[in-house]
Amino acid sequence: MPRLTVPELRAARHSGRVTEGGKKRPERVPDGDGLYLQITPEGAKSWLFRFSFAGKAREMGLGSVALTDDRRGLTLANARREVARLALAVREGRDPIHERDARRAEAIAAVEAEVKEAKQKGRTFRDVAEIVLTKVERERTNAKHQYQWRQSLESYAFPLIGDMPVADVTVADVLRVLTPIWESKTETAQRLRGRIERVLTVAAAMGLRPRDQNPAVWRGNLKEILPAPSRVATVQHQPALDMAEVPAFLKALRAREGVAALSLEFCILTAARSGEVRGARWAEMNLADEVWEVPADRMKARKPHRVPLTAAALAVLKEVEPLRQTATPEALVFPGSREGKALSDMTLAAVIKRMNGKSDPPAWRDKAGNAVVPHGFRAAFKQWALVQGWADHLSEMALAHQDANKVRAAYAREDLLAERRPMMEAWARFCTASAGQAVVVPLRTAKG
Repeated sequence: MPRLTVPELRAARHSGRVTEGGKKRPERVPDGDGLYLQITPEGAKSWLFRFSFAGKAREMGLGSVALTDDRRGLTLANARREVARLALAVREGRDPIHERDARRAEAIAAVEAEVKEAKQKGRTFRDVAEIVLTKVERERTNAKHQYQWRQSLESYAFPLIGDMPVADVTVADVLRVLTPIWESKTETAQRLRGRIERVLTVAAAMGLRPRDQNPAVWRGNLKEILPAPSRVATVQHQPALDMAEVPAFLKALRAREGVAALSLEFCILTAARSGEVRGARWAEMNLADEVWEVPADRMKARKPHRVPLTAAALAVLKEVEPLRQTATPEALVFPGSREGKALSDMTLAAVIKRMNGKSDPPAWRDKAGNAVVPHGFRAAFKQWALVQGWADHLSEMALAHQDANKVRAAYAREDLLAERRPMMEAWARFCTASAGQAVVVPLRTAKG
């Protein structure tokens, strides 16, 4: 039986088959030695170990699928190693499910012991916040989000309530933290409120506070005291170039050299987020079908996203291909200066900064005179799509935005790739109208 490969793992999809009862059930793809890839009708992928113990067929979930080692879950190689370890336990007469449950029981007992100790010591808000921050650092792959969590608590919460016993924090204490910045830094204050709420929720789960008394909750609590954020917040949009100036910008960008400039060009042509482009790997590029398949774990909405690759986008890939650091499918498309490391968000912003030079106001700016940023080109794409009359749902899908209407989103199962392709081709033609024909040019080897 042929074994799975990483590209097959990435491309695996649920067939959509329906059972006699009219339901879709998870499908399983064997890899060998009892290891199965399980795919739910919603597209979630996980690992399953099937074995026989004491004459009975058993199944043991191993966790979600990860395509690279820097993601949560198990890669194909690690899943095979885990199955080899579990199979050895079975051969030695040990039940791996029983052993797993025993380890979990030990972990629960350890947590309960920690909670008991915490009650005796009188844990502070800062103590519990550090537990939450550690969990956030494990959960979130985005270093920027990790930094923002810690920075907001250290800047605003810790100085006022950090050393208080977490059991003693009241609504008045939360207001002491939030009120000074609620109107001047509304977005920051909103996020900080949510973070304080989570810290106090964890404290309640540890038995350090009553479960039904969280003074940082918004509904029925702070909502009755603080002004609504919509009334006091000034919406801060990312500085974006007017769509009419995009072709001229792309022409100037193509005069720049380096991976960062190519990465920014690919961002513009695909209307993707810079993080999605900077983390792109060659295994995601289905060049035969001219599609970029972004896995769920690298998308903001945690859902897989397909991007039609236009002729101009393919030309960028062909130009950057000689810079490939390794022959493995997981090699970065736009590698950073250190092998195996992606470009930073600041690297792309620095390209625009150099293009602006020392001109005041900046040469490439929004209507308010602010220097544009990479993310702003998504707004330029949206502006263009609306002006050109493309259906709103197509441009929203291209931007991988979540539908605010949860019912409508639940039924929007198709990604309309075929319908989006002509729109993206038209966008690429518009962008390259003044930038010259999208052809392969000599490799830009200097820094961008």
